[in-house]
Amino acid sequence: MMIFNRPLILASKSPRRSQLLREAGFQFRVEAFDVDESFSPEMICEDVAPWLAQKKALAAAHLILDQEIILAADSVVILDNQIFNKPADYTDACNMIRALSGKQHTVVTGVCLLAREKEVVLAAHTKVWFDRISDEEIDYYLRTCEPFDKAGSYGAQDWIGHCKITRIEGTFQNVMGLPVDLVYAALAEF
Repeated sequence: MMIFNRPLILASKSPRRSQLLREAGFQFRVEAFDVDESFSPEMICEDVAPWLAQKKALAAAHLILDQEIILAADSVVILDNQIFNKPADYTDACNMIRALSGKQHTVVTGVCLLAREKEVVLAAHTKVWFDRISDEEIDYYLRTCEPFDKAGSYGAQDWIGHCKITRIEGTFQNVMGLPVDLVYAALAEF
């Protein structure tokens, strides 16, 4: 069943975003472009992900020829008003997970839907609670799951999600990288 009949272009290299869209029944093609993901340190943390999503969508705007809709997204992990993006290396990943251990943080995923007739920018917020994570568990996780391409140095769909996330307020799909419920509702308006 095709639930949406306009050409959808996912402007993201994230295999998790592709997986979530496929599992939700969307047909789409992937066309990702390298975009500078730096942002002003004065920017409000909750505004970063939607701003980056819009930036990614605009980088792919030239692909809109007729009915195409660009879908771009970006996720950030926020703890104590500090953004945890993708780790630079193993040590950076260790430090991020150590900081998140035993605490509640927020995952914000920004989404931009861009077509000829309109642009929609939205954001989903999910609160996530981690159990305490020992240094041995952090090392095991990083060596086994290699979450170096993920904001906050973790993936909710792998070991840390199964064993160390104790509570979530919001959608699990948002923590994975795409609030499919919000995307579905926004696309229905096109």
